[in-house]
Amino acid sequence: MQCNIDAKGKAVRLVIGLATVVAGILILTLGGTDPLPLGLSIGCFLGGGFAVFEGWSGWCAVRALGFKTPL
Repeated sequence: MQCNIDAKGKAVRLVIGLATVVAGILILTLGGTDPLPLGLSIGCFLGGGFAVFEGWSGWCAVRALGFKTPL
């Protein structure tokens, strides 16, 4: 995978990813094991983890598909 975002885009994706993972932890902590909060927290973990990966590696999936993003 070739780097397709600059340093500003990496930082934004990393911060958003970490915030989403933290939100997943909070949802899991406050929601318990009910199906809806559990599903939301899993979604936050997966989405946030992927955003952290994009920020760490410098590769954006949306840009790789040919779309132009502002960051």
